[in-house]
Amino acid sequence: MVKSPTPVITQLPILENGDRLSRVEFERRYHQMPEIRKAELIEGVVYVASPVRVNKHGQPHGRIITWLGTYEAATPGIMLCDNSTVRLDFDNEPQPDALLRIEQDKGGQSRISEDDYIEGAPELIVEVAASSASYDLYDKLRAYRRNGVKEYLVWLTQEQEFRWYVLREGEYVQQQPDAGILSSLVFPGLRLGVEALLAGKMQQVLAVLQEGIDSEMHQEFVARL
Repeated sequence: MVKSPTPVITQLPILENGDRLSRVEFERRYHQMPEIRKAELIEGVVYVASPVRVNKHGQPHGRIITWLGTYEAATPGIMLCDNSTVRLDFDNEPQPDALLRIEQDKGGQSRISEDDYIEGAPELIVEVAASSASYDLYDKLRAYRRNGVKEYLVWLTQEQEFRWYVLREGEYVQQQPDAGILSSLVFPGLRLGVEALLAGKMQQVLAVLQEGIDSEMHQEFVARL
């Protein structure tokens, strides 16, 4: 009697920190591993996120979304996204903590693909990082700068610091607070009371933002969209 050949079991390749992959292969492996909640491809290198801590990431992330969500609600023609994959280029597919983009039909520089991903650079990206040693301030910053993300915000929770970079002549320049407030150059009226945010005083953060939303420059921006 002829025995049937033993079936060959092909193990699907997994996604691990430090893997060097093309964007196509990164997406293929990521889609096959639904248990992974967040993975990014930065300059061709895979980063798989660790479990998220509350004080170092979860709560600060929630406060950023509250701040940006309030602005989005008052500004038709823009989109807030939370942890959405962005296809920047062939070596970079980050999943920013938060981003704010102008809709493509309103003059925005990014678009939504047929398979429901953002392609191109959103106008503004926010990352929540534990410290200045994070890759958010190195490889990821360079990828965002090179691809034309106009404003890049990083909250360093361990160091109690908030950095707001603006793209000028191909380089990121860190803004300095004016009377404790940082303001967007791309999204008029988007204002942030830095000290209030770091102190967890969200009512004050939203009050500062509301002043921006009520401003004439915000009204003119909405009328242009």
